Amino acid sequence: MLVGHKITVLGAGVAGLAVARALALRGAEVTVLERSDAIREVGAGVQISPNGVRVLRALGLGDAFAAVAPRAGAVELINGETGVRVARMDLARGEYRFVHRAELIGVLGEGARAAGIQLRLLQQIDKVTLGHHPPRLTTHQGDEIETGLLIGADGLHSKVREALNGRAMPFFTHLAAWRAVIAAEADAAPVAQVFMAPGRHLVSYPLGQGLRNIVAIEERRRWVEESWALTDDAANLRNAFSGFCPQVQRWLERVETPGLWGLFRHPVAARWHGHGAVILGDAAHPTLPFLAQGAVMAMEDAWVLAECLARHDTTGAGFAAYKAARVPRCARIVEAANANARNYHLGGLRRALAHAGLRAVSALAPGALLSRFDWVHGHDVTEGAGG
Repeated sequence: MLVGHKITVLGAGVAGLAVARALALRGAEVTVLERSDAIREVGAGVQISPNGVRVLRALGLGDAFAAVAPRAGAVELINGETGVRVARMDLARGEYRFVHRAELIGVLGEGARAAGIQLRLLQQIDKVTLGHHPPRLTTHQGDEIETGLLIGADGLHSKVREALNGRAMPFFTHLAAWRAVIAAEADAAPVAQVFMAPGRHLVSYPLGQGLRNIVAIEERRRWVEESWALTDDAANLRNAFSGFCPQVQRWLERVETPGLWGLFRHPVAARWHGHGAVILGDAAHPTLPFLAQGAVMAMEDAWVLAECLARHDTTGAGFAAYKAARVPRCARIVEAANANARNYHLGGLRRALAHAGLRAVSALAPGALLSRFDWVHGHDVTEGAGG
């Protein structure tokens, strides 16, 4: 058990709050350090597949999550230019949900606080030093904090990952993404729609509470920063998707100031742990957003890490078991997301053949398209835990 173990978590996002609650429920004394002045998340939606819902339920947060996350009914693949549906995947076989990321953070944050974690805000960490001493954190003000066990849930630009692996050199995919939330139609169906065209695609789904999420991806040569803090002129988004069907045009007309970020391909970290520190979520395996698994993998990581630390006699053994359990699955999901990015943007004859194949499978074996991802959505890291 972890009773009495002092653990510091760097980052109060999905990964950090999930692992904080998971550890605190097992008896650990957890402190979460967050650089912002409050627990908050950018205005964007996220899809949570059954493998993620299972973790939330095992953490005892299932009812709170369901109250803010409408159930998803289907995914539709649509010709972006004509608006004609190419294929439909019914989601009735599992618990798939849409949620505003801020609502998910809210549920996890309340759960972490209820489990007794200590949250320290305005803690910007500029450097993590690991060695034959407890992990050391250097703050932006130059102060040094020495921790017990350190968990890096500090995202794409993780200082803990850098301390373990050195500075990464991610590859710009030449894909840029806009994100926006607009008012949803009163009769909006609980369906995620993917509008596909050569070199670009747009995903939209309702979030509940009268909101609709939009993510639009464009292939481009010019570089775009990998940051959730950038915004863009909505006219650039509308121009990029001016050839899309009227339904998309109506949505984009209501976008005011979309977020903009560049998509980069990062390698799965070679070292996940060492010298009293470990990483999870985007810090360990950043993933392109084309399989809707980024937040879900972070929650899976959180559960597995807490279980491994609780079940093993030493921290080193727990860390090793966690990495062994997660690396093969995470690497496979990262590659599957990379492949989806290519498939959505096909053009010419390849696109015509692919769409014809999707229509045929959707008509003759409607369950087959989704069943290709049973290895993703059917996975259960909680192994029957209640909650």
